[in-house]
Amino acid sequence: MASMSEEEQERIETVSKFLLQSPPGEINDVLNDVRVLIGDDESLETGILPALTQYNLEQLTVAEVPGAGHSSIVSIRARIPGEEDRFLDPRSKTSFLYNHLTMEISDPQTHEPNEASEPFRSALETSTLQYLSSHFNDGTASVFANSDETSFIIQIVANKYNPVNFWSGRWRSEYTVDLDARKVTGQILVNVHYYEQGNVQLETKHRASIVLPTSISASSPGPSAKKVLALIADQEGAYQESLGDTYHEMGDKAFKGLRRALPLTRQKLDWDKVLGYKLSAELSSSKAIFGGSGGSS
Repeated sequence: MASMSEEEQERIETVSKFLLQSPPGEINDVLNDVRVLIGDDESLETGILPALTQYNLEQLTVAEVPGAGHSSIVSIRARIPGEEDRFLDPRSKTSFLYNHLTMEISDPQTHEPNEASEPFRSALETSTLQYLSSHFNDGTASVFANSDETSFIIQIVANKYNPVNFWSGRWRSEYTVDLDARKVTGQILVNVHYYEQGNVQLETKHRASIVLPTSISASSPGPSAKKVLALIADQEGAYQESLGDTYHEMGDKAFKGLRRALPLTRQKLDWDKVLGYKLSAELSSSKAIFGGSGGSS
């Protein structure tokens, strides 16, 4: 493919910015809309690949693992070191190639875990999946072990797409469980898009920090993992309640402040009278057109 002109490169940069701001579940719609800006599918696909890759990794894209019967998260944490497009599903002990443009999986291979960290990682995974089934209607989770063998990454993503009612949403959370430092750190990100007769997006970020009690240790993976997820559940439950309170306050105060509750007369409009005024005006106009007030000729 010939090198792109400066104008084409600028267009690619603009399109890439649009893609990175795509609401949950709508990146294909955005891609189809911006395709006309480039006019060349080959240039478009080559130019936007870095942006698509970044978007998929940041948004914790979900992919069906071949032959596993479950989904896994494609993310920076899942990427196999030294292999740009190969990702790990620790649950099935499988790695696979992921095409960020077509969103297709290929070349699944067996991936053996670290024997030292696997017992606690597996216990965290079991507890995370139990938490997921209890608190999310449709979610995916992956749990990874770090190379230090004493810290672990929990990733959770839940998507809800409702185009019929003009809204979509995504919940993402990620936690680092550090047994040596005896703490859990992470963040929760929520993105909601509502676009019926308008275009409103809500993005929130909440940082979490949890101190682990001394009863949690790698020597008791099952019970310890349950305690870790119980602490995470408390954190996420409290944040969800705070979001609900914020929405309620916004409805009562912030949104109402954007418009007058009453017109300047401080009285509600009587729409029947408004209709009467309109009808009277139309009749007056008709009289003027047809000449006079209707007196005898």
